[in-house]
Amino acid sequence: MNETPKLSDEDLQRVEQFINSGYNSTERGPFRGWVLFAATWGVVAALGAISYYIGQWAGYL
Repeated sequence: MNETPKLSDEDLQRVEQFINSGYNSTERGPFRGWVLFAATWGVVAALGAISYYIGQWAGYL
């Protein structure tokens, strides 16, 4: 493989300056795994309840 850089030192310096400037950075809140778990469980439970009632209504249960 070719290990020579495709950008000059001046270009690499500008790229590093742009990356570290924070222009595209976003503040993120803490990851709340339990909220994600509860939301997923709630959706699955709601879909299960809907399918149960549809099965009862259709006469399969």
